[in-house]
Amino acid sequence: MIQLFMKQKVFSWNDRFTVRDASERDVYTVEGEVFTIGKKLHIYDMGGREVAFIHQKVFSLLPQYFVEMDGYSFRVAKDFTFLRQRYYVEELGWTVEGNFTSHEYEIHDASGKLVMSMCKEWFTWGDSYVFYIQNFEDVLPCVTIALVIDCVMAAGAAAASSGK
Repeated sequence: MIQLFMKQKVFSWNDRFTVRDASERDVYTVEGEVFTIGKKLHIYDMGGREVAFIHQKVFSLLPQYFVEMDGYSFRVAKDFTFLRQRYYVEELGWTVEGNFTSHEYEIHDASGKLVMSMCKEWFTWGDSYVFYIQNFEDVLPCVTIALVIDCVMAAGAAAASSGK
């Protein structure tokens, strides 16, 4: 099992995150674009090479994001639910279920096997998450899905605070 930590940089104009391993070594950096229509995030490895790109489908009833990485792409779409959060990643056959209030999520494959669990750490400066990923080859897709979940939660919190 792989344990990763994702921490948002607080004082920046755009979304910025650092993903670290259990030894506190940087694994990925994430930078958002400023002044764009819809959310756009670039994920870089420690060599500075872009390994994934996330962009939001702007005009959609429910949140949808597209992830492009290593020559393939997939869509993360939020499902309409009342009590629990649910997302689908059809191209990978994964479902994401979670609790919005406790910020705990799990990704399962089509057979129901756990791919990743994540939780948001409380009482931290900026958003901080802990991931437990079962297989090394799923690390980057799981990180991108976690970023999508963070984007949806942040948009929901911003809408709630503005009274919309």
